[in-house]
Amino acid sequence: MIFLRIFKMALVSLRANFLRSILATLGVIIGVAAVISAVSVLKGMERDILQRFEALGADQLIVINGSSDRTRRRGVMPPSLTLDDEALIRRKASESVRATCPQMQRPAQAQKLARTTQCTMMGTSDAYASMNSYEPADGRFLEPEDLNGNGAFVCVLGHQVKQDLFGARPAVGQDVDLNGKRFIVRGVMEERGMLGFVEVDNMVFVPVTTLQRMTGARYLDMLVVQAAESRRLSSCLDSVTRILRESHNLRAGEPDDFQILTQEQAKNQLRDVTLIMAVVLYSIAGISLVVGGIGIMNIMMVSVTERTREIGVRIAVGARPVDIWFQFFVEAGVISLLGGALGVVVGYAFSDLLSQITAVLKTYTPPASIVMALAVATFVGLISGLYPAIRAARMDPVEALRFE
Repeated sequence: MIFLRIFKMALVSLRANFLRSILATLGVIIGVAAVISAVSVLKGMERDILQRFEALGADQLIVINGSSDRTRRRGVMPPSLTLDDEALIRRKASESVRATCPQMQRPAQAQKLARTTQCTMMGTSDAYASMNSYEPADGRFLEPEDLNGNGAFVCVLGHQVKQDLFGARPAVGQDVDLNGKRFIVRGVMEERGMLGFVEVDNMVFVPVTTLQRMTGARYLDMLVVQAAESRRLSSCLDSVTRILRESHNLRAGEPDDFQILTQEQAKNQLRDVTLIMAVVLYSIAGISLVVGGIGIMNIMMVSVTERTREIGVRIAVGARPVDIWFQFFVEAGVISLLGGALGVVVGYAFSDLLSQITAVLKTYTPPASIVMALAVATFVGLISGLYPAIRAARMDPVEALRFE
């Protein structure tokens, strides 16, 4: 009951100086809003990227050009992955490898009569659709015979490219121009949006051999390898590494001229990056909270000075020093708690606004982060109100009653 009475007195005091109380909490509001916004952006980004990794499949290895040896300067090592590497992996690691998929990407302009659209040309093989559970809505995907020889000038349109060029009209069997070359449309893919980190609806899929013929490029951008079983992913990785080192004539002790990423490795790298970002953002938010705590301390010191006679009267009628201390201590805690609550609202609203005005950024606010922000804000307020409360409790009642 005593605690409740003191708590009510603190609320009455804060309401009597409402504007000053709001100004005192301004730093806390900004600090907590910054914390909530930072957490929402980081957690939203992390969850979105993890979902994209999982969409790629836990049984896949991504082989890319370039050495992971940090002693080598970036850009010195030339690309090394070729279709011969893919053929060797399929032939020599057939027990641990289920499928392989070469990939090359190039920007393209697709045209049909007067209609044009900017898209991405993906040079790949027939395995791309099956490895990613990505099915045609009309017609068919690429087939093995499309890659024979120099490659056939056939293509499969992503959903958005088909809509841009043909609208509601059928596209299968029609011809389109891709960077000035005429292709026959064999299929139209289902609407999918993002597949991993690629917006497949805005892609045109062509045989990788055809794209190499068009561009004169020999090397692949990446090679995706699907293990026969998820539990044998480590064995698959060892086999692919050994085959590629032999194919590239790398001696013992020489670093790989390629990198192989698993889903777990990519997740660990993501966690490292988000941890660094979190430290930076939380440090900035922490500075705001410290500034807010200083503001609360200043306001509480002014409040103690203004209410000196009130303190003297309360002590004279029997209030103990601990009661005076507790009243001002609770006032500081209430100020910071209210500031934290307003900061949560502002931070949540800001992060939600970010996700709405930016199509790429997806925010997510975990409930635990709200509890944490409120707890930190209250703690900062209580620490800031500690000295003013002690000063009020130590006042001499005689001197306090004489105060004008």
